[in-house]
Amino acid sequence: MRIAAISDIHGNLWALEAVLADIERRGVDMTVNLGDILSSPLQPRETAERLMPMDLPTISGNHERQVLEDDPARLSVEDKYAFDHITDEQRDWIRALPKTLRIADDVLLVHGTPGSDVRYFMETVTQEGRRAATHEEVLERAGDVQASLIMCGHTHIPRAFRLDDGRLIVNPGSVGWPAFDDTHPFYHKAENNTPHARYGIFERTPFGWAIEHHAVAYDWNGASEFAARNNNAEWAYLLRTGRMPR
Repeated sequence: MRIAAISDIHGNLWALEAVLADIERRGVDMTVNLGDILSSPLQPRETAERLMPMDLPTISGNHERQVLEDDPARLSVEDKYAFDHITDEQRDWIRALPKTLRIADDVLLVHGTPGSDVRYFMETVTQEGRRAATHEEVLERAGDVQASLIMCGHTHIPRAFRLDDGRLIVNPGSVGWPAFDDTHPFYHKAENNTPHARYGIFERTPFGWAIEHHAVAYDWNGASEFAARNNNAEWAYLLRTGRMPR
C-alpha cells in the first residue's frame, strides 16, 4: 500500500494543484486529506470545488469546526474569509466530514491527535517556546489507539515519530500555509523557512512503513500577490518566504 497524505491546504489552490500533479507523477494507491482545507485569504471556494469531485478520504480539522460553529464576529481573518466565500453546498460537505478515519485496520487519520483537533502530537509548547515532544508525551497523546500508522496534520511541520511499541506517527506538513504563529497555550511560531508546498507518501514494506517527505515548488509569488490584493500583508510575506514577518 502506497498512500499520499495532504494536509493543511488552507485554500491555497496554487499549492494544491502542484502537489496533486506531483502525486500523480509519482504514483500512489490512495491520496488522503487530513483537514484544515479552506481557511485563508486565498481561494477557499475554488479549493472546495477542486476537491469535492475527487471524493478523497478526508477528515475535518479545527478550522472546519471553527468556520461552522464559532461566532462569525469572533472568527480569525482566515476563517472569516472562508465563512464569507464558501457556498452552502460546501458547508454541507465540510459538515459531513469525520473527525478521524480508518482507511485500513491499522491506518488512522487524525488532524491533531486522536482525541483533539487542536493538540499538537509531536511538539510541545511551553513558556519557553515550541520544542519536539518527548517519547512520554507522544505516547500519552496516542493513548490506547491501535494502528501501525497514524497520520496527523495541524502543526504544518513535516515530522515523524516511532513509539517504542512500533506505532508510527507522521505529519506530512502543510500544502498551503508554510508558517504561522499562535498564542495557545503560549506564544510560538511554526516556520518551514521555505515557501514550498509539502506533503508525504507512506509505503508499507516488509520492514514497516517507509516515509517520503516532499517539498514541491509552485507559483508562490502568485499566491503571495493574491493575498496582498486581499489586504493581507502577513500572508503575502509568509507565502513568499516560509517565515513569519519579523
